[in-house]
Amino acid sequence: MDSTRSSLDKRSSYFTPSEKLCAVFKAIIETVIFSFLGCFNFHRLPPKHHYSFNDLNRIASTTLFSVNEVEALLDLFKKLSSSIVDDGLLHKEELQLALLRTASSRNLFLDRIFDLFDEKKKGAIEFEDFVHSLNVFHPRASLEDKIDFAFRLYDLKETGYIGREEVRQMLNAIFLESDLQLSEQYLEAIIDKTFADADADNDGQINKDEWKAFVVQNPTLLKHMTLPYLMDITTAFPSFIFNTEVDD
Repeated sequence: MDSTRSSLDKRSSYFTPSEKLCAVFKAIIETVIFSFLGCFNFHRLPPKHHYSFNDLNRIASTTLFSVNEVEALLDLFKKLSSSIVDDGLLHKEELQLALLRTASSRNLFLDRIFDLFDEKKKGAIEFEDFVHSLNVFHPRASLEDKIDFAFRLYDLKETGYIGREEVRQMLNAIFLESDLQLSEQYLEAIIDKTFADADADNDGQINKDEWKAFVVQNPTLLKHMTLPYLMDITTAFPSFIFNTEVDD
């Protein structure tokens, strides 16, 4: 047993806590996209909200997506948001059903994704929120936007600071998702190292400026904040193309 735990500790030490968190977060985003590609073979429910060309063009103009790509994302959004309540909004239970195949269990990562995608804090994700949130993962999205999104992912209490307890919760969630059981001593060592590197003023919390400086010094922390296939969704996902009704 001790040898197994030692092996797990050694293997997990190859990656920083931030890299582990980004990897899990990327996997969740990819699951949202890929898990529903097959949905386009089924009968399409009548849309609750009609988006005209002008609407799609307006949304595209505020993102890095083309009009055709926004329409492709709309088709995906309709499938996600109609799995439980067909009201044109993506509820947490629907996102949870998509990711975890159940609408009842609790998951810290899902809670954070939902909170960040729910830009208007209405308790449900609107289509424009969905597109704007995915936009930060676009290959051409600015480094500043990616740094800010990653910071907000860790800022569980939304106080503008990342505290030790928030890092602890994220690490515990990461290890739970990875089926790793690590000692309390090893967990504390990871937290200590994280704050030694990032907490420049030694006040026990990481502010936005400290986070930015930390990421600039360790750019690999953001390597999972870019999803290459968002560069051209209609090419990456050919099943979208037959639904296209607008021309760029």
